[in-house]
Amino acid sequence: MKLESLENLFLHEIKDLLSAEKQLVKALPKMAKGASSEALRAAFEEHLEQTKNHVKRLEEIFATIDAAPRAEHCKAMEGLIEEGSDLLEEEGAPYVKDAALIGAAQRVEHYEISAYGTTRTLAELIGNQKAADLLQQTLDEEKETDEKLTELALSETRSEPEPAK
Repeated sequence: MKLESLENLFLHEIKDLLSAEKQLVKALPKMAKGASSEALRAAFEEHLEQTKNHVKRLEEIFATIDAAPRAEHCKAMEGLIEEGSDLLEEEGAPYVKDAALIGAAQRVEHYEISAYGTTRTLAELIGNQKAADLLQQTLDEEKETDEKLTELALSETRSEPEPAK
């Protein structure tokens, strides 16, 4: 695809986001399974449901520009997910592994926050307010998830658990 216009760039970005979200739909159940904290597991499961809605919103955005919802492989998300998957294979204390998973998840969220913010701005620049509004909804949810992950990090992994007696 040639990036000859902001419309071309917008299409490129939503294809990339669609790929990223679809990759996350596959990865989040594995992250949930790898979490030892029930609160972290629940957070991953909740975000999975949100992510499925993000895919639906992106498909709705494709309809606003009369384009087929085709993903364009997101290499950045692939790398972020691979790093998270590698953590699942590591040996270690459960609370430390949970802290590592939270960090990996926040890197994903920060990538998404950046990508959704950029794409929302492009939608505004090309005059597609419907897409901008849908992207803003997802952006708000991604920011909220990031905040929840920070709270989990502070509450679930603050200190080493007391040894069993």
